[in-house]
This record gives sequence, C-alpha cells and structure tokens, in this order.
Amino acid sequence: MKKVFFMIIASFAMIYSCSKDKEIDNPNKGEITVEADESFKSVAEALVERYTALNPKTKINLVIKKEDLGLLDLLDKKARVVVMSRELSQKEKEAYDQKIDLPWKPAKFAADAVLFVVPKDSPLESISMDEISNELQSDKKRLIFDGTNSSNLNFIAQKFRKNPANLKFSIINGNENVAEQLKNYPDKIGVISYNTISRPYGKEAEKLRNELKVLKVIKDNKAYDISNDNLKNMTYPFTRVLYFLTNEAYYGLGNGFIRFSCQQLGQIVVEKEGLQPYNIFKREVQMR
Repeated sequence: MKKVFFMIIASFAMIYSCSKDKEIDNPNKGEITVEADESFKSVAEALVERYTALNPKTKINLVIKKEDLGLLDLLDKKARVVVMSRELSQKEKEAYDQKIDLPWKPAKFAADAVLFVVPKDSPLESISMDEISNELQSDKKRLIFDGTNSSNLNFIAQKFRKNPANLKFSIINGNENVAEQLKNYPDKIGVISYNTISRPYGKEAEKLRNELKVLKVIKDNKAYDISNDNLKNMTYPFTRVLYFLTNEAYYGLGNGFIRFSCQQLGQIVVEKEGLQPYNIFKREVQMR
C-alpha cells in the first residue's frame, strides 16, 4: 500500500514539474516570435518596443522576413504572430483553417501604402494605372521591387489580378536599398512601402524623403498623392490595410500584443510612425 502511495505522489510531482517547465505565457510574461515583412519593419519595431517597455517581463523576438515566408512560419507554428497586408487566397485560408483550427480573424491596425518613387531631380511627376500595368509586362523592367515573396510585389500583383511569377521587374533587396540606389538608375522607378519614409522624425526616413520624389498615381483621370486623408479614406489607389494573424488559441502574449496594437496606446504608436491608425478613438474633453 505504501509503495502505491509513493508512486502516486511521484506521479503528481512529475506532472507538476512538467507543467512548470511548460508554463503558458500571458500578456504580461513570456517570450514569443513575431514576423513582419521588411516593408513594415519600422512600425513593427515601434509597437514591439513600446509593448515590451510597458511589460518588462515579456520578450518579443521580431523577425524580419518576406511576407509569404512569414505566413508559412505561422502555419508551421514557428512564429506566434505575423503582419500581413494582402488578402489571403482561398487555399491559404483553407490551410489556416486546417493547420491552426481557429477562425480566420484579421486584426487590422494601420493603413499603409505602396509608393512609386524616383530621384528628386527626375522630370517625372506622376504615373497612371495603365502605365504601371504596362511596365509590369515590359522587358525593360523599369519597376524595381524589393524582392520576390515581398509584400509590395504581392500587393501590386493582387491589385492588378496577376500572378507575381508572370510579372516583369527588377530587384534590389530591401526598401531602403531600393530608395538609396535609385540615383544609380535614373530611368527606373522604385516601388517601396510608405512606412519606409513615413516616420516624421526618423533620421533615415527624413534623409530618404529629401532624396526621393513620390509620384502621384493617376486613376480615372484624377491624380492622387500620398496623404493621411487619402489613406484614411482609402482614395489613394495603393492604400493597404496592415493586419495581424496569430495561431494562439488562448489569451497569451501574442493576443495581448495584438490587442495593445489595435487599441489606444498602440494606435498612438502607429500615428507617430506617420501611418493612419485603423482604429480611431474619440477624445472626450470634460469641461469644469
């Protein structure tokens, strides 16, 4: 009888020990990996820095990876949260349903955009939707993207209902590299994210803004520039909504970070990044 009793006690001790080793994270404590495309690096870094500063017992490893590869890591549970900008295909949604077994609920937090840029001294002032479409089929490969599987290329391809593999373009890895090296290719047009240059007081963003000209986009005989109003109203033709996806089935660190980013403090961070917050909070003033 004593032997059975000691075996039961030992079993409970082992279970308790294992549960401690595999302690589930929560919004205030734990470590996770978040992945984001390089196009959203600035806003993703700012949100992670702010969240971990407010929750010092948390550690969020931000990995910068191409958008398509980040989605694969989420499905394989190598990352807890990913930042996306394009609509998932039906097959991708089905894969999410099968592998993650959660409702597909994108958590929208910011409006960004894809920009067409040239050096400051370029004579170009605008580019039409038809011209962009033609350039994507041209052997001249005048449009420079930051790589295959990137959010910028995926979004433009989806906008024109094309397969990225069928488009023609040049590649320089990295949004900042595209912007910086345009001066060496005066006949080409860079395709970068707005977040690359949107941070109002960022030294690198300010430097790039001084070197670049953002082309107006002509659609239906009307020219649209990039502005917060055009982002807010989604009238700029290449406005895109950034959103989070997670494979976390409980309210842990991943969902805590997402909730923070979509609520007031996180939306203030988004605004400071020069992007348009997706969730706008009314300010109430009490008169005394």
